[in-house]
Amino acid sequence: MKQMCFDWGPGEMLVCETSFNKNEKSETEPGCPFIYIIRKDIDVYSQILRKLFNESHGIFVGLQRIEEELTGKSRKAQLVRVSKNYRSVIRACMEEMHQVAIAAKDPASGRQFSSQVSILSAMELIWNLCEILFIEVAPAGPLLLHLLDWVRLHVCEVDSLLADVLGSENPSKHESFWNLVTILVLQGRLDEARQMLSKEADANPSSAGMCRILGDLMRTMPVLSPGNTQTLTELELKWQHWHEECERHLQDSTFAASPHLESLCKILLGDEAALLEQKELLNNWYHFLVTRLLYSHPTVKPIDLHLYAQSSLDLFLGGESSPEPLDNILLAAFEFDIHQVIKECSIALSNWWFVAHLTDLLDHCKLLQSHNLYFGSNMREFLLLEYASGLFAHHSLWQLGVDYFDYCPELGRVSLELHIERIPLSTEQKALKVLRICEQRQMTEQVRSICKILAMKAVRNNRLGSALSWSIRAKDAAFATLVSDRFLKDYCERGCFSDLDLIDNLGPAMMLSDRLTFLGKYREFHRFYGEKRLADAASLLLSLMTSQIAPRSFWVILLIDALPLLEEKEVVFSAEQTYELMRCLEDFASRRPVWREPGVQRLQEDVENTKLEMLRLALARNLGRAIIKEGSLEGS
Repeated sequence: MKQMCFDWGPGEMLVCETSFNKNEKSETEPGCPFIYIIRKDIDVYSQILRKLFNESHGIFVGLQRIEEELTGKSRKAQLVRVSKNYRSVIRACMEEMHQVAIAAKDPASGRQFSSQVSILSAMELIWNLCEILFIEVAPAGPLLLHLLDWVRLHVCEVDSLLADVLGSENPSKHESFWNLVTILVLQGRLDEARQMLSKEADANPSSAGMCRILGDLMRTMPVLSPGNTQTLTELELKWQHWHEECERHLQDSTFAASPHLESLCKILLGDEAALLEQKELLNNWYHFLVTRLLYSHPTVKPIDLHLYAQSSLDLFLGGESSPEPLDNILLAAFEFDIHQVIKECSIALSNWWFVAHLTDLLDHCKLLQSHNLYFGSNMREFLLLEYASGLFAHHSLWQLGVDYFDYCPELGRVSLELHIERIPLSTEQKALKVLRICEQRQMTEQVRSICKILAMKAVRNNRLGSALSWSIRAKDAAFATLVSDRFLKDYCERGCFSDLDLIDNLGPAMMLSDRLTFLGKYREFHRFYGEKRLADAASLLLSLMTSQIAPRSFWVILLIDALPLLEEKEVVFSAEQTYELMRCLEDFASRRPVWREPGVQRLQEDVENTKLEMLRLALARNLGRAIIKEGSLEGS
């Protein structure tokens, strides 16, 4: 048995075959030298589907924000509008994918794109049906009108066929003429069917009478139009009279001379056998269902839909084939089983986009409130979390995922914290985006972690100013101390500070650590000296020596920094300050390490000793001058 090795990350898993054999100690070559990358959400890497994700993100966020404003009748209208917006995004992606599939040079990629078109088409088909049944909640009468529009939208080959037939020299002699008329009748497009029959009547006088009668039957068929004020009962009575008239013509053999016209009359009567003869033109069972309802039960109630749906599926398939996943999803929708629709879609579709957004919309319709999951979240939140997790696997789409986590009240915050820590901070620009997101949400630990990572990167690249600003932002005292030490070491080697603007404008941030305070104050001492504010410079230098915040290695530099001030014509250090400096000098001299190695270190010690002797002399001279000055001031 071959051994498999695997490792996984947030959005993908690596699988490879190993040469490990627990039975034999001898090494064996792996049979397969490949490493497989199994991605959880491969669709996020599709350029075209990225548009679907980007566009729908805006619709999703807009819906969450208008939730408080949604009330009464306007609420339903707004939710239907949101649903249509989602569908328009799906259709736009589907059309673009279709164009790419046509233009594909490679047959394999062409097939791949065509497959994606089919999936998007199925998604839009399911969403449209859910919109009619769950969001629009169309009652008996208008329900059938919506279902007719649904079928017409998704069985759209008829329009190209219509153009083809009408574009010919003699439409009624076109080989697809009767197929076209039949499809128009099957879709309830009776006005267009009548126009086609008038062309047949003009071209064939012997059938003109039959065409006229059938055309009149089509014209007089009662239909509940959107602006109509008649009641369902009135419609049912009119429809019954019309149905009886169609039946009478059939029994009287009005159309016996024309099999095509007789077949059309049978369809108008909702004859199941006649409808099933048109299987090829109907294409699918749900088209058969809507046509059957149109000509048999035009005032069907939503509650009865599932009975007709199941029987239509059984009749159409006829036991010859099993239902496809799409069939089961549509059937669950006709049964008003929302949870089953979502469950089946989750299994059948290749990504979480569809179920996450549809469930969120249905949740806003107050249809999922009772359905909580056993692990502390509801269905809406669970699906949004899964979708957002998939987005975080992508190098740029993760930014969309943030908003989805934001609108998950139970587990969104903790999920965002976990995912945001895994984002590779490949560039400073990306790091700043992540940081801004964390700061907006008061994610203190993540802010500190990111700043610390960036500070370490900056130190490795010897960008001390950047490292210091990141460590201050992270409020990391230990790292600020480390960077401050690097600044001071850099100063010792070069004799000047880099990143002066940053050090000059530390402000309250310098209190983060003693070493940072020392760095800021030592730079301030240099600024005072440069501005000839000698008394301030002297006072600050002395406080730096006596406060014990300077690193021991820097003491000698501070003492030597006092020399120019001691050599000034005017007395800068008072007698008391001079005594303090002398005490600091002796304290430093007594704690100096004993040099044990000859060579360079010995030379450094000699140089240092010379400077300290010069400092002693300067202090002694300054003390005398200070005493005389202070004595004369007291005398006066």
